[in-house]
Amino acid sequence: MAIIEPQFQKVFEWIADSVKKPALFEKDAVLFWDDPYISEQLLAAHLTPEFDGASRTLATIERTVANLTRSTLLKPGDRVLDLGCGPGLYSSSFSQFGIHMTGIDLSKRSIEYAQRKAQEQELRIAYVHGNFFDMNYDGRFDSVLQIYGELCTFPDEERDRLLRMVHKALKKDGLFIFDVSTRELRKREGLKNRWQFSDGGFWHSGKYVVLEQGFDYPEYDTWVDQYTIIQEDGECRKYHMWFHDYSLQTISEVLARHGFKIARRWNGLTGEEYKDGGDWIALAAQKI
Repeated sequence: MAIIEPQFQKVFEWIADSVKKPALFEKDAVLFWDDPYISEQLLAAHLTPEFDGASRTLATIERTVANLTRSTLLKPGDRVLDLGCGPGLYSSSFSQFGIHMTGIDLSKRSIEYAQRKAQEQELRIAYVHGNFFDMNYDGRFDSVLQIYGELCTFPDEERDRLLRMVHKALKKDGLFIFDVSTRELRKREGLKNRWQFSDGGFWHSGKYVVLEQGFDYPEYDTWVDQYTIIQEDGECRKYHMWFHDYSLQTISEVLARHGFKIARRWNGLTGEEYKDGGDWIALAAQKI
C-alpha cells in the first residue's frame, strides 16, 4: 500500500469535502471579512464603481438614492439607520441630502474607511463597528435601510430576530426599506461549479486554487455558493455564502407576522415598476 503524506491526505480530504452538500445555513469556522487580507480586497471591490460583486455599481447607487429622495420616502431631517453599511456609499450620499445617517457594519476596515471619508467630506454620520444583531435602538429612526439582499443571507430564526429589532428601532409609522432576490434570479444565473487558479487574488496573496460549488435547497427557496480555498502551502479554508430567495407572497407574510405592511414595492430600489417574475423585489415596509 502506498504511503500517503499527511499534507496530501489533508488536501485530498478538503477536495472530497468540497463536493458534499452542506447542512442548511451551515456556519463557517471563520468569517472571511475578519481576515486582514480578504477584508482589504473586499473594500477594494466595494469601491470599484463598475463592479457589483460587493456593492452595486456606482450608477445603480446614484439611481437608488435619487428614487428614495425624490419619492420623499427619505427626507431632509430624517434619522435613518443603514444596516450593513460597508464603506458608507449609501450613507454618505443620503447625508448630502440633509438626512441624519447612522451606519453599522461588521467590517472594521470598511467602517474606518467610511469614517475617514465622512471627515474629509465634512459629513456628520455616526458609523458603528459592530454586529447589528447587538443593536438596541428604541423608536429612534424614521427609516431603516438594508440594501443588496442582505436579509436573504439569514436563516429564518435570525431573520425574524432582526425584523423584531428593526421594528423596535423605528418610530411610529417608520419604514424598513430593503430588497430581496427571487428564484427567477437563481434560474437565470444558475449554480456555480468551477475551479480556478490564482497567483494572488481575492482570497489569498499567494498561489491558491478555489473550488466553487453551488448547492440548491428548493424546498426552502435557498441556495449556497461554497468556496474551498487551497493554498500553495497546503492550508485550506472554506466559506459559504447563503441566500434565501423570496416571492412577493412569502416576504409579505414574513413582514405581516412582524408588524409591517407594504407601503411601496418595486423590482429594484432604483424605482422600477413592480412586475411579477423579476429578479429582485424591493420594498418599503411600514411599521404598524
